[in-house]
Amino acid sequence: MELIPSLPMILEFTKMNGAGNDFVLIDNREGKIRLNAGQITRLCDRHRGVGADGVILLTKCVSQKADWAWDFYNSDGSAADMCGNGARCFARFVQRLTGAKKSLTFETRAGVINAVFQKDRVSIGLTPPKDLRLKDKIKVAGQYLVVNSLNTGVPHCVVFVPEILDQIPVEEWGPEIRFHKHYAPKGANVNFAQIEGRGTIRVRTYERGVEGETLACGTGVTASALVASELCHFPSPIKVRVKSGDTLEVSFEKVGGQFANVRLTGPADFVFDGKMIM
Repeated sequence: MELIPSLPMILEFTKMNGAGNDFVLIDNREGKIRLNAGQITRLCDRHRGVGADGVILLTKCVSQKADWAWDFYNSDGSAADMCGNGARCFARFVQRLTGAKKSLTFETRAGVINAVFQKDRVSIGLTPPKDLRLKDKIKVAGQYLVVNSLNTGVPHCVVFVPEILDQIPVEEWGPEIRFHKHYAPKGANVNFAQIEGRGTIRVRTYERGVEGETLACGTGVTASALVASELCHFPSPIKVRVKSGDTLEVSFEKVGGQFANVRLTGPADFVFDGKMIM
């Protein structure tokens, strides 16, 4: 029997960015779109595709725990539990499609996220952080670094550095920490942070799944801010400047010694709409 090759698919998408962290967003409410890892990687390719740090598909919430749900994929095609900057972009994408006014909720692998709209900025309520560990030491590049760990939807390592942050070899140290046995078996995102002032820090992030430094990482910003609140006793909110030059804000409460009501606020911008043959 002769096999008939499948016809090319014309994929409609929206390109967005949150503080420089960029994404391809796709309306899949009808459930007809199925993307494999190769197609996702092609979409995210900055030379042969659209170019993005990740792909997000809007889906119906089968569990009925939220208004909507998403399927989120890193640029290497792997599925991810959560993404802070992606969550803000996703919320505005859904708002544009559905006409949502003040807020909405959506389900992720990490749990249900609520989003509140503030014009072109979005505030998202994150799932409760967990697995806080402070001041561990691991050997990296022949020296010992003090590392702090916190899961803000995905696992993060936070390293506060005394050197000028721009001089830190993120692309060298990042993968070594990301795959370090201390974070086995799944690894961690790696954030290098520096105190800029009272209640203000600066962060550079090496992202797992992207396997490189990105212009911003929302869950990394959140993890870094919460670790700073522990180490430096910074009150809420904490402002965080990222590589793109944008500033995000992390607010939180402490209840019984635990973080609660953690929110990440920042920009979520539309870049363009397009179509691509897959």
